[in-house]
Amino acid sequence: MNRAILFRLGALALCVGALSACNDRADVTAAPTHETAAEQIVRGGYLAKAADCAACHTMPGGAPFAGGVRLGSPFGTFYGTNITPDSVHGIGKWSAAQFYKTLHDGVAPDKQLYPAMPYTSYRTMSRADSDAVYAYLMAQKPAAVPNREPDLKFPFNVRTAVMFWNMLFLKDTLPDASVGTSADWNRGRYLANALGHCAECHTPRGVFGQMNGAKTLQGSTLGRVQPPDITPTGLAARGWTGADLQTFFATGISRQGPAFGEMHPVVMLSTQYLNQGDLRALSTYMLGDAPLPPARVQPGAADAAQVAAGRKSYVAVCAGCHGLGGEGKPHVAVSMQGSSTLRQANPHNLLVAMLDGVEAAEFAGTERMQAMPGFAATLSDDELANLANYLRSGWGGQPGDVTAASVKALR
Repeated sequence: MNRAILFRLGALALCVGALSACNDRADVTAAPTHETAAEQIVRGGYLAKAADCAACHTMPGGAPFAGGVRLGSPFGTFYGTNITPDSVHGIGKWSAAQFYKTLHDGVAPDKQLYPAMPYTSYRTMSRADSDAVYAYLMAQKPAAVPNREPDLKFPFNVRTAVMFWNMLFLKDTLPDASVGTSADWNRGRYLANALGHCAECHTPRGVFGQMNGAKTLQGSTLGRVQPPDITPTGLAARGWTGADLQTFFATGISRQGPAFGEMHPVVMLSTQYLNQGDLRALSTYMLGDAPLPPARVQPGAADAAQVAAGRKSYVAVCAGCHGLGGEGKPHVAVSMQGSSTLRQANPHNLLVAMLDGVEAAEFAGTERMQAMPGFAATLSDDELANLANYLRSGWGGQPGDVTAASVKALR
């Protein structure tokens, strides 16, 4: 979905967009004819939000686009750079052509970039849209904030090595996870791949950090909260519809639950600003022109004794906020009924939420949720496993197969 959420969690990025798809995108990326400079700046601001630039380039409380955001990875630590028009620390001396080359090839005027900056996806952005983003950034207030060099382990601190990685993987293509030919589908494809770079987080990686094109958008194991399967099949299996996705992208919360972990800033900094047409297009691409019917929850098989023990824990520590029947409370806690997290085949994210808790969050509009405490210090591995099985089998339609060992491994 940012900003390469992927690399901030520790993987090298791979090219998302297929060069062969350029003709399909031509009708949805061309700049308006006779666009004035002022109109280009406005359009560039919209595109910068759609591309989630702020996630990596704006520190909370800091100057817009002045950089400094810490991006941790197994290879070391990266820091978002200053992309204000400051002539010393920012991009004030760059031309529009140099900015486009940076997005397209990962080559800045003074250096080869690491794919922590998702040029691997942005390379499929049209030149017209790149120029608009450039015009918007150049219209912002310069900020004299120095950049921080990445703190990387050898051999990852050798920038020239990235050129060889690019030679191997940058020209690779990534098949679409959905099928469609409509104008909405093609526009959504551009929004998801070139701008939103969804695949960067939601596609599993190969041994060299390249995205596995055979499993586009089938989820990954990045980070503490893992990006789930967002293929049409995966979404339908968890009850998602096009209307639900539009609500989720616009507000960060739907009847399937809230955006949490890395997805919350994606909504708050990016997708909530999409217009209605683009929200519809993005949702259309996610599900395809002929969406699968959303699956109904069927009770999952589970050991009766474990379920009884899990319900006891639920009543004791969960029902006060989520309701005895899992109905939730507005502005307090989400409903357990139809929860997308409970319906995931992999219990990882559910266990992490129960162990670590979930921070209080505000969403677009007036909705907010209170903080959920973690239970790592108050419930044992067995108690949390039983609780997970009660939740998953009753409201998630999943088998009650979570073990104490699974919980212990995530502590």
